Amino acid sequence: MLQKAYIPYRGYYSTPFAKWQGTLANENAIVLGAATSKRFFESKGWDPKTIDYVLVGSTVYQKQWFYSGPWAAALMGAEASPGILVSQACSTSTFAIYQAGMGVETGLFNHSWCLMADRLSNGPHAVWPNPNGPGGQQLAEDWVMDNFGRDPWAGGAMIQTAENVAKEYGVSREECDAVTLRRQEQYLDALARDREFQQRYMFPAEVQISKKKSILLEADEGITTSTREGLATLKPVLPDGVHTFGAQTHPADGNAGICVTTREKAKELSTNPGIEIQVVSFGYARTKKAHMAAAVAPSAQMALDQAGIKVKDLGAVKTHNPFAANDIVMAKVMGLDLNNMNNYGSSLIFGHPQAATGARLMIEGIEELAVKGGGYLLFSGCAAGDTAASVVLKVS
Repeated sequence: MLQKAYIPYRGYYSTPFAKWQGTLANENAIVLGAATSKRFFESKGWDPKTIDYVLVGSTVYQKQWFYSGPWAAALMGAEASPGILVSQACSTSTFAIYQAGMGVETGLFNHSWCLMADRLSNGPHAVWPNPNGPGGQQLAEDWVMDNFGRDPWAGGAMIQTAENVAKEYGVSREECDAVTLRRQEQYLDALARDREFQQRYMFPAEVQISKKKSILLEADEGITTSTREGLATLKPVLPDGVHTFGAQTHPADGNAGICVTTREKAKELSTNPGIEIQVVSFGYARTKKAHMAAAVAPSAQMALDQAGIKVKDLGAVKTHNPFAANDIVMAKVMGLDLNNMNNYGSSLIFGHPQAATGARLMIEGIEELAVKGGGYLLFSGCAAGDTAASVVLKVS
């Protein structure tokens, strides 16, 4: 449990998420993320040179990704600040935020910036020599699609892990369709009154078209509106499965940033010093082979135990839910209200640019609690390799 790490109120942003092969498809995620963070600092009147350390969360290789941390720091105006790359699939942002919190807790640094940036569009294609192959043939990998399609340890696609868990916990097709429709309703709440809720935290991404022309991505793109009747007509992705393409997330592009600092610095940078956001605890888990969604609940329970709280103490729950069964199983195991998780949106609806996904969901949870008057936030999500990670934040 941490005592000293805080996030300034409104000391964070998420860009809208762009559809796969959409507006951000040709942008280097690190360059775009750093540029967006720099524009965000300018809008706040923050001096990036005061940042001690930069943590860059990214999961899909970009050109010169090798230099991600210090490169992004320099591009955003923190030329003297070191940086590190954090990469663990969908739990990247969870670990990065808590790692930043531990840095503050131990006094290693006082003021950090966590930039979460990914572009799943136009993923890289890797080629390795294969000296033992016939005719010296090469080994090749499509970075994004091959890894979605096969876990080298479990041997199957990610959706197979969701179907395995759905079968074990008795999740039905009807339940998956119902939770998909509920998550859509919650997302539509964030769009009400000219996107009033999203305007609390969303910051546009700027794409340079030419030396003299740029465009702004100001709202999510690629959102599919579902109906009960429409979902019922879709075939399962896997034979005898409970998930259709309507009941799973979609690849996306985007970035998000969160400041993690001391209590005193957070008050200084906050747009409302009366609202405090504390980084409290972290939890992690790994479940049995090819059962990824089952890891979420134990990771969440660990985070609650570390914080010394129970489910009844939570004011908001946000999850990365790549498959509808994720939320259904977590709710069953932990005794959560399935319909009141993920208010205002989730990755099931707005897509999944991996590193940025969890950061956006945490930010939405913070804003939900700010509206409610405070409370504990639990964010949880599965990650590649049948793992999961969770974090508890306190808004007061």
